[in-house]
Amino acid sequence: MLLSMALVGRLVANRIEDGVVRNTALSTAQYIDSIVAPLSQDLADSDTLSPGAKRAIEELFSGTSLGDRVVSFKLWKPDGLVVEASDPAIVGKRLQLSDDLRKALAGEVSASLENLTDEEDKRELALGVPLLEIYSPIREVWSGKVIGAAEFYEVATSLEAELASARKKAWVAVALIFSSIGALLYLIVLGGSRTIDRQRAALTERLAEVQALNDRNRLLRERVQGAAARTSAMNDQALRRIGADLHDGPAQLLGYVALRLDALRETAADAGDVERVERAVKDAIREIRTISRGLSLPDIETRSATDIVQSVAEAHRVRTAAPVAVNCDVAPGCTLSTAAKICLYRFVQEGLSNAWRYGSASGQEVSLTCGAGRLRLTVRDKGPGFPASPTPAEDGGGMGLAGLRDRVESLGGVFTAKNREDGPGAEIIMELEVA
Repeated sequence: MLLSMALVGRLVANRIEDGVVRNTALSTAQYIDSIVAPLSQDLADSDTLSPGAKRAIEELFSGTSLGDRVVSFKLWKPDGLVVEASDPAIVGKRLQLSDDLRKALAGEVSASLENLTDEEDKRELALGVPLLEIYSPIREVWSGKVIGAAEFYEVATSLEAELASARKKAWVAVALIFSSIGALLYLIVLGGSRTIDRQRAALTERLAEVQALNDRNRLLRERVQGAAARTSAMNDQALRRIGADLHDGPAQLLGYVALRLDALRETAADAGDVERVERAVKDAIREIRTISRGLSLPDIETRSATDIVQSVAEAHRVRTAAPVAVNCDVAPGCTLSTAAKICLYRFVQEGLSNAWRYGSASGQEVSLTCGAGRLRLTVRDKGPGFPASPTPAEDGGGMGLAGLRDRVESLGGVFTAKNREDGPGAEIIMELEVA
């Protein structure tokens, strides 16, 4: 705004100065032209003025009010010849035409304030007073043709004072206008700044409320996940007790029955009925022991994630005689809760069981990575994969996978079951946030 004010003020001051100088020059030139032009008609046919015309011009500029204002004059021919002048030393000489003189000879009145830079202006410059230099064309009376030019030097002391006053008023007006604009802009920006401050304070308060709400939601989510994990662990403990009770209770009683059947075989009337009963009892014993083994868990609370995965894979390899590739990359400090270890155990157990049952035990792989607070477990095979419809993501891939999904999501993890992208086969993936 300061730069704009300086430019506008300079432009206005210059326009005022140009207007005042031009108007003054036009009025003076019109006045002088009405007197000098009739006395200068000899310039159309001669390079000199008649003695009467010279005397009349000399009397005009000496001892009159016009002579008090105009301190010097020159009459020019179009070829640069000085026909008459207040300085007799330059009369009859041909001098170089200035730009203002060329304009006058072209029929245009021109003027400049204290622009005394030409060679013939030395006498006027020596006067030491502000001068208005005026160039006016001299026209032939009956044809209007420019036959010469008149150059006058008018004392511009009062004009300079008026110009100074006009400049001062123009600068004051420009300063007031721009100061008003600046004050208005300041008030606008101040109001906007205060509005922004109020909005920032309101947003900060809202953000604090949202942060507090997020903290409460996080605590609630952790409590829900903790409760779900404890519930899952309690369910596994209950299943473990059921398995132990089946092994120690009904299985032992059926074993006792099998022993007694051996003793009754010799005295029974129908040995075939005894054998059938014996086979049924032994089948029941095997089934109960199988169920109890599936329900029971080894002591995994103190074991690491790598040991759990490798032990489940080894047990599956012994039971099915199918090879299992195991790859574990567990960073130091990756600790799991008891619920997470149980989930890890069941995930590998169910995944390998499905790979053996539905994937023909082809290309069984188990991959475990744990680091940067995140655990990723993948079980895959190279079997036929999941059916195209419905997809495993829609129905969970069966009751076993649905149970795994519930178990993983109860711990805040992500469960994925899909067909492999690098070839035939299926894979299930578990991702958990860990300490």
